[in-house]
Amino acid sequence: MPSKANLYNNIKLLSEYNLKKYVLSKYNLQDSNIEQVKIKNTEKQRAVYKVSLNGCNYCLKKVYYDVEDLLFVYSAIEWFYRYDIKVPRILKTVDHNRFVEFENMLFILTPWVDGMKCDYDIEDHILKSIENLGKMHEVTENFHPIKGSNINENHADIYTSMSKHYEKLLKNSNSAFHYKDKFSLLYLDHFPTNERLGKISTLVSCKINSKNLKRSLCHLDYVNKNLLFDKNSELWVIDFDKCKIDYCAHDISYFLRRLLRRDSTSWDFEVALKCLETYEKNYSLGLDEYLYILSYLSFPQKYWRISRDYYNNINKCNKNSFQTLLNKAVKNEEKQLNFSLEFINYIEKNFKIKSLIY
Repeated sequence: MPSKANLYNNIKLLSEYNLKKYVLSKYNLQDSNIEQVKIKNTEKQRAVYKVSLNGCNYCLKKVYYDVEDLLFVYSAIEWFYRYDIKVPRILKTVDHNRFVEFENMLFILTPWVDGMKCDYDIEDHILKSIENLGKMHEVTENFHPIKGSNINENHADIYTSMSKHYEKLLKNSNSAFHYKDKFSLLYLDHFPTNERLGKISTLVSCKINSKNLKRSLCHLDYVNKNLLFDKNSELWVIDFDKCKIDYCAHDISYFLRRLLRRDSTSWDFEVALKCLETYEKNYSLGLDEYLYILSYLSFPQKYWRISRDYYNNINKCNKNSFQTLLNKAVKNEEKQLNFSLEFINYIEKNFKIKSLIY
């Protein structure tokens, strides 16, 4: 493996000349036009280019993982394609390989998908996206990657995670009492509501029986930037870099949290419920899935993360910036709490449970 320094220096190798000579020539695309779409020069360096030739457009991507992980991603895409999920397939090189290796870097090429990002203000977009997620989970219950792949899977226990996060909230309150700066006073002002959210999340998570949670191939970044609607209103799913075999409820929760944080859909229980009902058209959910989703959505994740980062870097951070971030994070905290309480009532009623958190 190249060192971190070499990884960062390799950015110069992603010139148009080198891309055409050493990468695109493997696809007979050395005479194409190249447009840089995205580049991220970190330890996990990645880049995305739009490649055009003779009226055809392609997406060239430098991936940040190794061959074994790439084979897992390839397996996932092919599996979804087999079951009519619209995904851009990884194209073959002229010598029938599925990637190009150049100077310790891996490149893949797919068709370019023209379309608009999923618009969370369009109900049809939201419901088509969550219904498609249910289908994706249903068809990958028995997924297995091709030989030579890493088996990328997650078995993390949500109670372990939430209880640690909740404990950190409490420790941060001690730090806030100690420092009593502007950020700390703001943190303490909003602590009662967020502490209650953290407690709800932890109490609910301890009731989850992980053995009852369904597992499948999960996208794990199933958000609007990776959900594209083409000119025929057909949904395409892109960017499987983070996909793993995981709990279906994790994938659902990630999608819902991004949706519910927005101002126009801010912690709207009816929106969430409609999504869950639509998902279940393809794949049913049990009590433990509902508890997982409730626990995940209840936790005050931004309040926790911002305060964690602040107190871990208090002597070298921009305190005004952190205060601004925290103000944004707590803007809809009461809505989130009401959402959680309404969700609790729904679960208690529909699964005939008494006193879920008390």
